[in-house]
Amino acid sequence: MGRWPAGAQERLQEAAIELFTERGYERTRVAEIATRAGLTERTFYNHFADKREVLFPGQDRFIADIREAVVAAPAEQAPLDAILAAFTAGSDWFDQRREAAQRRRRILDAHGDLRERERAKTAALGEGIADALRTRGVCDPAATLTAAVAVAAHQLAAARWSADPRHGALKDHLRDSFEELHRTARTW
Repeated sequence: MGRWPAGAQERLQEAAIELFTERGYERTRVAEIATRAGLTERTFYNHFADKREVLFPGQDRFIADIREAVVAAPAEQAPLDAILAAFTAGSDWFDQRREAAQRRRRILDAHGDLRERERAKTAALGEGIADALRTRGVCDPAATLTAAVAVAAHQLAAARWSADPRHGALKDHLRDSFEELHRTARTW
């Protein structure tokens, strides 16, 4: 038997997004999120440090997975190609959660403190990728620069994916963004 109820984190996130959408982020309390999810406030805090973090579930695991995938990529694979492969490996999971991602995006866009938290998470992703590249033997400043442009390409792909009226797959948007990055780099 698990330590916490199965699916608790996902239930809490869905309840939070619903309440933030209905009532607003500022007017929603953790206790209300837990009640909506059919869980206790204590269970909420077993999964999240605060109500902001409910909008960033699994971010640390995501960063670790990307870092591990980049480090484990074949030595002959170019750094940007290794990063793209890492990003696309789990992209189907996001495709199944597009609507929640769109609602989450609207909440983040409406609150400066949440956007600030998102920037910190994005910076951590860039640092994780740069560290992975250094482990692969890419020296600085190339590792830091490559990580920064890869994260920017990822953000652009995610924004295009979220707004895509045809509901194209995230991996296709990622490939398009990285292709654009390659083309631009070759033309400068």
